[in-house]
Amino acid sequence: MVQTVELIKTLTNAVGLSGYEASIQSLLKEQFLSLADDVTISKVGSVIALKRGSPPPGVKPKKLMLAAHADEIGLIVTGVDRGFLRVARVGGIDARILLGQRVLVHTTQHAPRPAQRQQPESAADQHTQGAVLAGLVASRPPHVIPAQQREKVVPIDELFVDVGLPASQVARQVHVGDLVSFDVQTLPLRNDLLTGKAMDNRVSVVAMMVCLDELKRLRHTWDVLAIATVGEETSFAGARTSAYAVEPDAAIAIDVTFAAQHDYSTHIELGKGPVIAIGPNYHPGMTKRLIELAKRLEMDYQIDPDIGGGTDAWPIQVSREGIPVALLSVPLRYMHSPVETVNVKDVERIGRLMAHFVTDLGDAI
Repeated sequence: MVQTVELIKTLTNAVGLSGYEASIQSLLKEQFLSLADDVTISKVGSVIALKRGSPPPGVKPKKLMLAAHADEIGLIVTGVDRGFLRVARVGGIDARILLGQRVLVHTTQHAPRPAQRQQPESAADQHTQGAVLAGLVASRPPHVIPAQQREKVVPIDELFVDVGLPASQVARQVHVGDLVSFDVQTLPLRNDLLTGKAMDNRVSVVAMMVCLDELKRLRHTWDVLAIATVGEETSFAGARTSAYAVEPDAAIAIDVTFAAQHDYSTHIELGKGPVIAIGPNYHPGMTKRLIELAKRLEMDYQIDPDIGGGTDAWPIQVSREGIPVALLSVPLRYMHSPVETVNVKDVERIGRLMAHFVTDLGDAI
């Protein structure tokens, strides 16, 4: 049985920046193997876990796609300046939260060229994984900044990463294009809360795993394709290509959404259950089924009016001739920061809701 808290910790503590997800996707493939009948990785890196249905003899099963992105936001090295690193965004990084953050610099090393080589160098020969350097994001102290700038947010291009090494050693070890991730470990808070980086959107990947685990004990006729997509924070590449490749009859995207906090008022709250999106981009029949099913399961749920466009739901919906799609969301505080916070119960409820949605599917949406 899926151990939700430990699985969330494992996945969120791992590193996989948008466009560079190989490590996290390899970990996810291992996690899916015990939950699915078949697990593959697509050409762009999305992990596709297939749980086969049991339709009547001679009937070809329909396919439901579940999609949750596994990439995270971070930084990329744009320059090495006298031993300090200049950086730029990978995904939607907020400059306000960067100053003073502890980070990890994932260096690469260029393999030395042999004296004699029979075959041309491959990409792996030229660019291989190096050391991981601890660092911190810093800037000039306020004492030496002009008075009119002291109360302003320091732009990212004026920040730098300090790894505490001599300039000559930094120049040898760090290259333009090396990645920088937050050095954060997920921590439990009271009342079933967890906080850390990459909750957006690995908690939704965990919800898919909870769903597949539930389906082991339930009968369903549709095939289920649980897909951990890549590139959502930068390009939607994983959802777009996966929807085209697997040709599902319907799909559910799972992501996070803004929850109420002390300085932001909304009707969405942590611990109050799955958030079901309604709006012009979401199939009304699927949305209605999800709401009715939540009521039948006596499960708390929340409704979020949404015009769509910011999640994997949009590229899935417009794939090929169009795919009926619904959106479920995990309430989350402090989005796109190293202290994203969720309630574990919301994640588990979404997984359970999707599993029962699968068992209720008939011949049409």
